[in-house]
Amino acid sequence: MRGEGERSCLSEVTAPCAVWTRCKELFGEGMASREDKAQSAHRVLRISQLDALELNKALEQLVWSQVTQCFHGFQPGLLARFEPELKALLWLFLWRFTVYSKNATVGQSVLNIQYKNDFSTTLRYQPPSKNQKLWYAACTIGGKWLEERCYDLFRNHHLASFGKAKQCLNFMVGLVQLGSLINFLIFLQKGKFATLTERLLGIRSVFCKPQHVREVGFEYMNRELLWHGFAEFLIFLLPLINTQKLKAKLSSWCIPLAGAPNGDSSLASSGKQCSLCGEWPTMPHTIGCEHIFCYYCVKSSFLFDMFFTCPKCGAEVHSVQPLKSGIEVSEVNAL
Repeated sequence: MRGEGERSCLSEVTAPCAVWTRCKELFGEGMASREDKAQSAHRVLRISQLDALELNKALEQLVWSQVTQCFHGFQPGLLARFEPELKALLWLFLWRFTVYSKNATVGQSVLNIQYKNDFSTTLRYQPPSKNQKLWYAACTIGGKWLEERCYDLFRNHHLASFGKAKQCLNFMVGLVQLGSLINFLIFLQKGKFATLTERLLGIRSVFCKPQHVREVGFEYMNRELLWHGFAEFLIFLLPLINTQKLKAKLSSWCIPLAGAPNGDSSLASSGKQCSLCGEWPTMPHTIGCEHIFCYYCVKSSFLFDMFFTCPKCGAEVHSVQPLKSGIEVSEVNAL
């Protein structure tokens, strides 16, 4: 009886502990699952990061084209002297009101993306620090300016003393390009840090707001893929088809010949319209058959297709010759 009482007491004491432990496990698993879901929901797609980079490039080209239009009426070559510095000022102005103030570039703002400090250990969103933003401007804007200015310097001064410096600069640029290539391959695998600058500074792209899952039916996708493939096939096939020759062949089949009169009289009788355009022949010419063509019609057709044939009778082009003046006069008098 005593042993049974002790076991019942122990069970009463350990039961709440077991329940509490189980609750902690379930609560911890729920928190971990929610954190994983939150991270997966805020994870930026690779295509979105690449689209943001392309939008940034398009914006820079648009702004620079507008600036060059302002100097359209000035002396030619005036803008070329200060082009690297002017570009750097423009990009610095854009950086000030995008990355520095809003933690995102223009392309990222369009796609609901912003930069996050990846060095932060907190689960909450932590914007990039001021030093990271300054180093971002130095690497992106300062690096472009330094490359363009050094290139102009080495191009304008053909001195032997710049030979080693030019080789060192080319070597450094090659290393940066190699690092960018390796970073891009890692980005394609991991999906983080689209540029080398982002990886070195520890800033990565995250969604400002959780994105809704898009559901696209397989029937719609199959239809779009089918039409896309069919359109690409037509774009590849159409330039290989000689439409003008095919049209001439069809017209020769649809319009049977009622007889082939010979001589200059046949030329005069059939000289009221061009056999290609159907209008009154301008500078009438012949190709060796009884039909008459405009000079520009037959010459352009012959240059386009060296195996051009008459659309009426199918005769090959022997020579493009002007119509005799006597036939033209008789034709005008007949009208």
